[in-house]
Amino acid sequence: METPKDSPSAPNGKTKVATLGGGCFWCVEAVFERIRGVEAVISGYAGGRVEKPTYDAVCTGATGHAEVCQIHFNPEEISFETLLEVFWLTHDPTTLNRQGNDVGTQYRSVIYYHDESQKETAEESIAKAGGKFENKIVTELAPLPKFYEAEKYHQDYFAKNPDQPYCAVIIPPKLEKIRGMEFFKP
Repeated sequence: METPKDSPSAPNGKTKVATLGGGCFWCVEAVFERIRGVEAVISGYAGGRVEKPTYDAVCTGATGHAEVCQIHFNPEEISFETLLEVFWLTHDPTTLNRQGNDVGTQYRSVIYYHDESQKETAEESIAKAGGKFENKIVTELAPLPKFYEAEKYHQDYFAKNPDQPYCAVIIPPKLEKIRGMEFFKP
């Protein structure tokens, strides 16, 4: 489902939006929902060749879409730069088209920028983060293509399914990496 700016899924007010892909969107969503200043996180698909993709189609790798999250945030409470710091801490940006055992282009590391300011901030953040990893960062940086909201059952997935085996193993270590930081919401 496509999510236009006036969609009921999109928060109202003076929020800004970041669109990030760092593997399975359940994991990305679970992390960013725990950040102060984040008002909503919407799981979806972007960067592909097919209109109105479905989860099953994206999982084949044939659509070209990445699993991403649109993160609606209050820039007076948290900056795009800080969101990127969380992004680097909670996934491996040095593995091409994979995160752990999740393999395929849909799991690629990607930053889709919404404006030139986000592009510049992302370029600086990539350069800064590059020295923190043993291998080269392979995160894709591109202008935001059309975003499609994922099916309803993917939204707030970890909150609704904390005991789902994949989530129970993969997500808590990601949350542990940011627990105790000033922007973490318990």
